Amino acid sequence: MQIKAKIKMEYGNEKQATIAKKSLDPDNEGYLTSKQKDSILVFNLEGDSLRTILATADDLIFNEITVEKILQNNKE
Repeated sequence: MQIKAKIKMEYGNEKQATIAKKSLDPDNEGYLTSKQKDSILVFNLEGDSLRTILATADDLIFNEITVEKILQNNKE
């Protein structure tokens, strides 16, 4: 059984989205695909089990939180 999920993240502007995508892509290579449209990133996940999808989503969200904190600190 193939399970699919989509996660969408919206940033304050296109530059922040680009930075986030470049920061997240190396860790996600082979696990999911990502696309950028202006200030929005869309991540598509596919796997054979719900456990795999949830683990990948958890890793993505944890890493995105780190990127978000860095972006926030750079604004200040």
